Amino acid sequence: MNIIIVDDDPFVCLSLKTILEASEEIQVLETGTDGKDAITLYCQYQPDILLMDIRMKEITGLEAAEIILKKYPDAKILFLTTFLDDEYIVRALYLGAKGYILKQNFESLLPSLKAVFQGQSVFGNEIVTRLPEFLTSSSHNKDNFHTMGISDKELEIIKLVANGYSNQEIAEQLCLSKGTIRNYLSSILEKLELRDRTQLAIFYLSN
Repeated sequence: MNIIIVDDDPFVCLSLKTILEASEEIQVLETGTDGKDAITLYCQYQPDILLMDIRMKEITGLEAAEIILKKYPDAKILFLTTFLDDEYIVRALYLGAKGYILKQNFESLLPSLKAVFQGQSVFGNEIVTRLPEFLTSSSHNKDNFHTMGISDKELEIIKLVANGYSNQEIAEQLCLSKGTIRNYLSSILEKLELRDRTQLAIFYLSN
């Protein structure tokens, strides 16, 4: 299988390339160090799998994945990161990533690549064990949002939260103040009996 590796640490890229190419099944076509590289290299090579970090300068891995998947819906993207962050996991799932594994579990990397290559989705045990908690806390009511007292403006804000936007980005998108967005979110969470933004994002996606 042909893959591209993108990580903001060149040493990590080199190490991964060396280790993975020790397997006769893998050829690393190219490496990059930020989201811009990921987009450019994917468009150029269209590899079997894009192995990518999340936190990178200028364009993050999640932002790059969104751009790539809009142009290439069948792209297979596997996130390899040190961050077990709820919002990252939610957005990776929402975007359609094929996997999310932690660098700490390096021994699972090669099996994960093989699984993704064969069309499976792969999420590390740490991620899988958290999904039931997300879904249990967010799927208690499947009625239409409007019947829960959610206005069109509030629904628009919920959608942006689910897409990973920060309060500042939502404010800019809707031409409102950051304080107004905070007030909207407090009201939304109270109406839906949810604790935080992560539960809100999962609630939206599950509905």
